[in-house]
Amino acid sequence: MEHRLANGMRFLVLPRPGAPTVSFVVQYGVGGVNEVRGHTGTAHLLEHLLFKGSETLGTLDLAAERSLFPRMDILQDSILTLEAGRRDTTSFAAMRGRIRALEEEAGSYVRPNEFSRVLSTHGARGLNATTDWESTKYFVEMPANRVELWFLLESDRMSNPVFRQFYTERDVVAEERRLRVETQPGGLLFEAHVGAAFTVHPYGQPVVGYMSDITRLRRQGVAEYYRRYYGAANAIVAIVGDVDPEQIVTWAEEYFGHLPTGDPPPAVLTKEPPQRGERRVEVVLDAQPQVRIAWHVVEGSHEDAPALRVLSALLTGGRSSRLHRRLVTEGRIANTVYSSLGPGSRFPAIFTIEATPRAPNTTLDIEAAVYAELGSLMRDLPSEAELQRIRNQLEANRVRRLTSNMGLALQLAESTSTFGDWRTTFEATGRLLAVGPGDIGRVLETFFDRENRTVATLTPSDSATPR
Repeated sequence: MEHRLANGMRFLVLPRPGAPTVSFVVQYGVGGVNEVRGHTGTAHLLEHLLFKGSETLGTLDLAAERSLFPRMDILQDSILTLEAGRRDTTSFAAMRGRIRALEEEAGSYVRPNEFSRVLSTHGARGLNATTDWESTKYFVEMPANRVELWFLLESDRMSNPVFRQFYTERDVVAEERRLRVETQPGGLLFEAHVGAAFTVHPYGQPVVGYMSDITRLRRQGVAEYYRRYYGAANAIVAIVGDVDPEQIVTWAEEYFGHLPTGDPPPAVLTKEPPQRGERRVEVVLDAQPQVRIAWHVVEGSHEDAPALRVLSALLTGGRSSRLHRRLVTEGRIANTVYSSLGPGSRFPAIFTIEATPRAPNTTLDIEAAVYAELGSLMRDLPSEAELQRIRNQLEANRVRRLTSNMGLALQLAESTSTFGDWRTTFEATGRLLAVGPGDIGRVLETFFDRENRTVATLTPSDSATPR
């Protein structure tokens, strides 16, 4: 059942009697692509801040706590002003120390992790959230007799968030970037590769944000971004489990009907221009070598998208797949090989093959084998028997998704947020099953040429090319 409130908020409800549990997913159609340079990482920071409680949850004295916010924010604005003018940088350390002291003082009025504590006390499991290029998702599983509690808490979180512990949480996000990107070989290579493939489209900027942007985010700017773009019309709620749909509609109107509609997220108007030649980027680091090879392809709704997904399964979908056999089990020139489409679905994406060479082989050996296999596949299209193996895998994956309430809720929300209709991804399996050998040949001919290719290699520092 689908129900839309007057403010535009959409509820997708799938009753599944049986186990007395219910899975909830709230998905906002706002992500990294909706941010401009200078403010990257805003959506990801908001993901963290929305677990910090509300005006009624997570505080011992809201007035006393909030009275300290302007003092911190004035200090931060002073730092930004001085940075912009490139003067008196010697005072930064003292000013940042003062912000930390004020944050600690405000923390004396805070009940840490109160939102999570209340939910877990009442049997919640799997409470978490994630932000990507196109959306932010919040999800949890609740006992069926605690469903109204979720409505109460989520409505309060959406209506009255308090962006408390802002600078502390901003530091947490900065540390997350250090751990996942700046000191993580795979993270560094991924960011360099995607940034080289997308020169103008916001797919090329990191969801976590650039470090210089993270450290300059302001509480007022983040709060305004939330008020504008996290309104009811941008929220999809998927509820799957042991529920009464009529009761869900009643609670939806009662708890969420008053929320403001909000503005549509900033439109993504920039289009990546056609690539006119191979691009190569090298990351030099004392780490195991890796290689990522990508070709520009199409968005998830395009008629060629199913063939590209089947091609990915043909190449790296299990131990019997073509590249896994050629590189790992038979050729023994790689330890691992994967392929994927991304980083999102709404806009033209890239088809990526990534691998780690097995010593003494090199990333150049990996490249040569990949290009040879693609050429072989182009000349000798897959047989019906090989495609049937892929179809069987896809059907098995579809059945596995249907067994999980959370998996279904995530799929309902994702399909509605990305494509505007919850049916789209459920119908995708049929399109995948209809892919034939000629479709594989068509996408190989269309997209997989040298001029459309971006290659990123992670090179150990002791074997980097001398300058």
